[in-house]
Amino acid sequence: MKLVEPIMAFQAELQQIRRDLHAHPELCYEEQRTSDVVAAKLSEWGIPVVRGLGRTGVVGIIRNGTSERAIGLRADMDALPMQENNTFAHASRHPGKMHACGHDGHTAMLLGAARHLAQQRHFDGTVYLVFQPAEEGGAGARQMIQDGLFTQFPMDAIYGMHNWPGAASGTLSAVAGPMMASSNEFHVVVRGKGAHAAQPHKGIDPVMVAVQIAQSWQTIITREKSPLDTAVLSITQIHAGSATNVIPDTATLVGTVRTFTTPVLDLIENRMRAVAEHTAAGFGAEVDFVFKRNYPPLVNHARETAFALDVMRDVVGAERVDANVEPTMGAEDFAFFLQEKPGCYVFIGNGDGEHRDGGHGLGPCVLHNGSYDFNDNLLPIGASFWVRLAEASLPLA
Repeated sequence: MKLVEPIMAFQAELQQIRRDLHAHPELCYEEQRTSDVVAAKLSEWGIPVVRGLGRTGVVGIIRNGTSERAIGLRADMDALPMQENNTFAHASRHPGKMHACGHDGHTAMLLGAARHLAQQRHFDGTVYLVFQPAEEGGAGARQMIQDGLFTQFPMDAIYGMHNWPGAASGTLSAVAGPMMASSNEFHVVVRGKGAHAAQPHKGIDPVMVAVQIAQSWQTIITREKSPLDTAVLSITQIHAGSATNVIPDTATLVGTVRTFTTPVLDLIENRMRAVAEHTAAGFGAEVDFVFKRNYPPLVNHARETAFALDVMRDVVGAERVDANVEPTMGAEDFAFFLQEKPGCYVFIGNGDGEHRDGGHGLGPCVLHNGSYDFNDNLLPIGASFWVRLAEASLPLA
């Protein structure tokens, strides 16, 4: 590996920052302490700071030379509303809140890059350090855009990075095109007519209608979309009734749909609605159909992805770079940034959990798990990648 030496020397302090953030997790749009820490560190290193975009977002600005070129580097800051199972010293001090997705590590890596870029300034142009709130369901990226991120801080491209458990520690990967799926949810209420369970003919059973709808929806995936188009339709909740001898008035279906393209999503949503409405009508029932589009597909731009992959090879070596990583049906609101600007989203391998301190939970070290912890060995690797990416994007004349 060709890591940046001053960042390696700074690793112990970066680990301290990361573990402090881990111990004090804050949920989406509540990241006040986290943004205070970020802003204080940036200011300490002489980096101008703008706060308030996306409510609790922070943008650092590092300029050098005369070029008008600019890039954005993004880290997310929020935690998850879940209980931590770890008991090591830096475990969450706030019950029901946990950094179970590594955003503490993402923030620390970008801070490490910020310090080096501000001290050395081996680039010509502007680096915008985007510390984003509310990735976990709050669409903080969209909120920052609406608050003027790209008008106030015009940039030619934007890049993001996420740790990836299961991939070898310190490996880097990306793929051009769809890399993460859209995230969408549905809430469908079937309205029938309640009756005594011993006299079903006097009612309209919404439970049976819901079952018919649930089964028919799966044919959209297997018989209506092209087999070459990836999609998931998962019903995750079915709620109905409160007694064994009562046919209820309503039954509810809740779940998620994931796709890599908007046309496939359009097809699935339209057909789900039609199947639900017509199936219900066939039984004399009605439906309330609500389909919510949360995050669009995350689609990496070809040019920026090829560029990022070259930087990866320079930093960690070609043997530790995967240019054909398998896309995931997970979702990320960095997708909103990529709808507005060219860019690339990168995975950095977090390993299988061997890095965890004693006192970690007995569960696996995977995202959104109470036994997860970010791998601090990645801090100088991720920070070095950010530095080399910025320097390669904005070369000195």
